[in-house]
Amino acid sequence: MVLHAERLLDIENGKIVTPGEVLVQGDRIVEAGSSVKHPSGAQTIDLGDATLMPGLIDAHIHLFLHPGAEDLQTVEESVPQRTITAVLAARDDLMAGFTAERDMGTEGAGSADTAVRNAIDQGQVPGPRLRISGNAIDILGGHEDAIHFNPVQHVLSNATYANNAAELVEVIREQLKQGADFIKIYETGPDSVREGKLSTPYQYTEAELAAAVQETARVGKHVAVHATGEPGALYAAQAGVISIDHAVQLSDETMRLMREKQIFAVPTLTIFEYFADHATSPAAAARERALFGLHMEELHKQLAAGVPMAVGSDVGPFPHGTQARELVLMVKAGTTPLAALQADLLNGAKLLGWQDQIGALKPAYFADIIAVQGDPLKDISVVQNVKFVMKGGVVYKR
Repeated sequence: MVLHAERLLDIENGKIVTPGEVLVQGDRIVEAGSSVKHPSGAQTIDLGDATLMPGLIDAHIHLFLHPGAEDLQTVEESVPQRTITAVLAARDDLMAGFTAERDMGTEGAGSADTAVRNAIDQGQVPGPRLRISGNAIDILGGHEDAIHFNPVQHVLSNATYANNAAELVEVIREQLKQGADFIKIYETGPDSVREGKLSTPYQYTEAELAAAVQETARVGKHVAVHATGEPGALYAAQAGVISIDHAVQLSDETMRLMREKQIFAVPTLTIFEYFADHATSPAAAARERALFGLHMEELHKQLAAGVPMAVGSDVGPFPHGTQARELVLMVKAGTTPLAALQADLLNGAKLLGWQDQIGALKPAYFADIIAVQGDPLKDISVVQNVKFVMKGGVVYKR
């Protein structure tokens, strides 16, 4: 198959090639550039005034969540029902041009994401390539515990309890047995902004996180943490996690360590904007707006400090398939369209462990290709309107 369009994004060299063509055979790219071979019998798809580019990557998603009453839906809805929701969410994300994603916890659905990932890999249902973590890990009474419910009802946490290093290792081993690709740990929460500064308690010490990192490294896996601020983010960086997600406010030392160790920040700006716009009360709206505003301001400092960035939206509490908004917000926060796309595609591929396989249109890479109307280097918002989706050489949207 030959794909032809007016333009092609050369993400590594940061430029648009005109015109653009990609030769696909099976599930791989054979050739990409301004013109490619047209073998006898090859099908040609002419996408006209569009830009061919690699499939988008979302490094922070929740397939098992949907908008509305996040705590309550995990209590009221059964795991089978939530798994069906996750399958539909995966389809919506793929149709929006996201051909690879990292699911950051099933929020109480255990290892059900293993089944979703495997069904996608086996071609039974449409969806992105997935890296999955199973249930996230949290302390008793921590960020995802059911602390707003009547304690007598013994409502379960949306994460798995581990209260010390030994319990962390035990839980990690169980989650890896159940199919997790990486481990997600809640390191901070709850958050509040006081006089322009973020306040958020840490949940694990540096030594406890180091034990988790060491255990995952033993089998070639990684730890990613939810950490919005200090000192939790510093403990995570010292321990050597692969990513610090949300990363609202980071100290100079944390940013230095992240730059030195190449630990990715995954800002998830979209979820902060969504919560600010959909708060349940004026007081909650003011709190969420303050947090979102602080996050946007602090991202400037992180970019200036050279903190490696990947792109993740935290989609789930807001509708799946709409998360390309994250790239728009990153540009609004101070990145260039090219820098945002390189963070998404090149850094996203590294974070998910698929470098040299996805994230660019190059020979031998998977044929994960999308087309957007317009030039994304001039107007990043065009990624919100994907007109063509191919994953692994199969056309899902045209």
